[in-house]
Amino acid sequence: MTDRLYYTDSYLTRFTARVVERLTWEGHPAVILDRTAFYPTSGGQPSDRGWLGGIPILGVEVREPDGAVVHILEAPLPGDEVIGEIDWPRRFDHMQQHTGQHLLSATCEQLLDADTVSFHLGAEVSTIDLNRPRLAREALEEVEERVNRVVWEDRPVRAYFVRPEEAASLPLRRPPQVEGPIRLVEVAGDEGGRPFDLSPCGGTHVARTGEIGLLKVLRLDYRGQETRVEFVCGGRALRDYRLKNGVLHHLAAMLTVGYWELPEAVGRLQDEAKEARREARSLRERLVEAEAARLAGTAVTVGPLRVARAVEENWDPADLRALAQKVAAYPDTVVLVASVGGERVHLCVACAEGAPADATALLRAVAEPLGGKGGGQARFAQGSAPAASRQRVEEALEAGVQRVASREGEGAHSSHPAPGPKELAHLSDTAVGGTGAPS
Repeated sequence: MTDRLYYTDSYLTRFTARVVERLTWEGHPAVILDRTAFYPTSGGQPSDRGWLGGIPILGVEVREPDGAVVHILEAPLPGDEVIGEIDWPRRFDHMQQHTGQHLLSATCEQLLDADTVSFHLGAEVSTIDLNRPRLAREALEEVEERVNRVVWEDRPVRAYFVRPEEAASLPLRRPPQVEGPIRLVEVAGDEGGRPFDLSPCGGTHVARTGEIGLLKVLRLDYRGQETRVEFVCGGRALRDYRLKNGVLHHLAAMLTVGYWELPEAVGRLQDEAKEARREARSLRERLVEAEAARLAGTAVTVGPLRVARAVEENWDPADLRALAQKVAAYPDTVVLVASVGGERVHLCVACAEGAPADATALLRAVAEPLGGKGGGQARFAQGSAPAASRQRVEEALEAGVQRVASREGEGAHSSHPAPGPKELAHLSDTAVGGTGAPS
């Protein structure tokens, strides 16, 4: 079994070791050493990074069941005697976060009677899950205050091993999960009192709480019967403050207010945006009404039907549907409309109640030349096609009009003659209008 040097010295960053086994781990070369200062992924804490003989380490894992520490390498390692170097900034960051977690979990137990059921040390933030549902934010603020008092008191933190029978008599925050000698991490309590925290743990920790710097609770996430607490410590807390302070002052400058006035300024903007949306909705409705009346007025008689068509610019699909349905409210009217200018062409066909036409068949006649598709029912159909020029879309709508004319010419619905070239030319000139998108 590998001698784990970090158990006794979390500050060791350089060591010598001997290769005892070479292997492949998930496609990468790997080695097992007789001794190591590299912490492997375990207990919610990610593994260390660094170098063995100058070769970068991609990860460190524990091999079950023998407990050997596997060092996964970027390239094969030459030689059997190696020098290991720890990525110290990463190691110290993990020490700050993990020791901060011990203080946070202990304080949640003391003040809230909430036990930590899981811990995760992430790349940006860390989390603990507490066995209490929907804890109040104010309760965690009191916890945060006490944790930081302990940090600033710079209490000693020490790690040591005890026998199982010794551990049974100690005030452990949680029971050990291993057999044999048990490694404990102890945060000193008040003068002459019991420890502030005493927990079984194999992780790396700072020597004094002052090295944590600061613990900040960022947010709570309610997960059924548990509350997830997201937090940062030390350098992460500084980076978080720097980022958020920069964002705060940038927004204040954009709105030309003091940062303390941002809530009121944002509230005013929300009210103004709500009113603007209401006005825009009213204007869109009026535009749709006006465009529907215009289109109905341009419709050309084709047998027993009146046919209207138009290509609009940048219309929302919902507004295009409303337009088609309003035009089709006019008796004996068939309307074919499209919107161009976006990533796709949107198409709608609508037929008045009782009109002898099939909207789905007409939509197909329009969509297919554009490489599009869609569907619907006899009275209304809609679809879309890849972006195309206005001219191509107008030609596709013309194909739909021609379909109506040809069916009338075949006498499918009426004995009325199909429109002649002049009528179709008139429809092309007057019914292909189009307005800009509602603002």
